[in-house]
Amino acid sequence: MNSSSTEDTFSNNTVGLLGNGSWATAIAKIFTDSGIHVHWYFRKEEDVEYIKKHLHNQNYLTGVHFVREQISPSSNLEDVLEKSKWIVLTIPSAYLEETLEQIKFPLDDKIVVSGVKGILPKSNRLTGSYLKEFLGLPENQFVVISGPSHAEEVALNQLSFLTLGCVDLKISERLRQMMKTPYLKIKVSDDVLGIEYSAALKNIFALAAGIAKGLGYGDNLQSVLISNATSEMKRFLKEINSSKRNINKSVYLGDLLVTAYSSHSRNRHFGELIGQGFNLKEVGQKMKMVAEGYFASRTIYNLKKNIKVKTPIIDAVYEILYKKKSPKITFEKLIEKFS
Repeated sequence: MNSSSTEDTFSNNTVGLLGNGSWATAIAKIFTDSGIHVHWYFRKEEDVEYIKKHLHNQNYLTGVHFVREQISPSSNLEDVLEKSKWIVLTIPSAYLEETLEQIKFPLDDKIVVSGVKGILPKSNRLTGSYLKEFLGLPENQFVVISGPSHAEEVALNQLSFLTLGCVDLKISERLRQMMKTPYLKIKVSDDVLGIEYSAALKNIFALAAGIAKGLGYGDNLQSVLISNATSEMKRFLKEINSSKRNINKSVYLGDLLVTAYSSHSRNRHFGELIGQGFNLKEVGQKMKMVAEGYFASRTIYNLKKNIKVKTPIIDAVYEILYKKKSPKITFEKLIEKFS
């Protein structure tokens, strides 16, 4: 992106939001609270008509209400994309590729912002990598959003923390201004790869924390589990990308902690049900939302076959979910490896 196009981007605040879950609704709230108009894509026309009439999402964070003049809901994906300079992705990773495959034109004049905390299971790619390879998005026009920020707390205006990762810090700084609200603390970073991978890893570790809870382990074991998970994340990120980073920052450790411990965490809840003895089909019937860690555990497990890094927690979660190993026996073996 040249300097003139960068200036054009900074003067164009139109946002297109893809996704209609809890995080999408929280993101819509953030932008509209900041005075930014949102073109909001819903797959189902019935959802479009509902939000036009009632001004809230009927399925997620129903207490969040919007001002009619600040949102334009639509089931026409192409129309939303054409009207927006900033495209924000909040579709769960398991379904994102299906939507992106519908895009028939390059996105080289857009800024694409990913709020997807997972790995795309069909292509086994991070969102940024997929956009670059299949949709021709320049690297400096991709931003990743991450950090300890449960949608449920954003909905209540409770203080939350986000980090915006982009190789062009001017772009992430502009987005920070567009998302400025009293209940958000936002940092910028150029560690795009580290942030994307850590967002996927923390979901796997949260699954492990949930399994431990379901098996009846207490806070003492949880503290050791997360301590070891932090070291495992650090080793993995260093092997994937050796950029200098402080693993103790909120976008890494903070996001891991809140996902592993919070009652809002779908990944922890998923793991807890597994630890209690429910099979995958039963867990799917009990949970309304997607647990990103389920898909990420398979992708990361397969990816690490090509790199030399010890990941006993990731290995254990994969074996429980995909090899149908006993959670109890697997965790007993795992605990012996903890430091």
